[in-house]
Amino acid sequence: MIKLFVGLGNPGAEYQATRHNAGFWWIDALAREWKLTLAPDRTMHGHVARTTIDGRPVWLLKPQTFMNLSGRSVSALARFYKITPQEILVAHDELDIPPGQVKLKQGGSHAGHNGLRDIHEQLASADYWRLRLGIGHPGVKSEVIHWVLKKPMQAHLQAIEDCIERSMQAVPLLLAGDMTRATMLLHTKVVKAPPPAAPA
Repeated sequence: MIKLFVGLGNPGAEYQATRHNAGFWWIDALAREWKLTLAPDRTMHGHVARTTIDGRPVWLLKPQTFMNLSGRSVSALARFYKITPQEILVAHDELDIPPGQVKLKQGGSHAGHNGLRDIHEQLASADYWRLRLGIGHPGVKSEVIHWVLKKPMQAHLQAIEDCIERSMQAVPLLLAGDMTRATMLLHTKVVKAPPPAAPA
């Protein structure tokens, strides 16, 4: 079962709408769903909210350390509240998935994502769960840094926002620890209906 939901991003207004902040967008959506407000917590190096669901405490976290030091914040909260890596879900932007799709996985490499890299190091474990929010790839490796730190085009933004909204349906399964059903729900592609034919 997930006890700590983390969204990755960079603090500051200049980064708020950039692709690299997709994890922040996801946590913001979850906070709206639960009617919570994240507040600054200096000891956790981030913005934190806490709630109780079915008698169990659950935390939301947006690290404010900048992406490359995300693990500092995640590990501080996890250690203080004795949350294991298997009870942590990290929502983050994913280059290898197209906008509008999301994938759930546990473990594996950080694949060059600097936020995940630091979480790996600070937790001394790769066993946490990742919610990989597709942002697409620019097609050229040298353009990746510019791509993630820019705002998505409107069609991509709409696809990401729709995907985040749909993914909220999986949250009760994540809380219950039913990762198999959560994965099936999240990985199901939505087929858009064709536009209605023009009248003859």
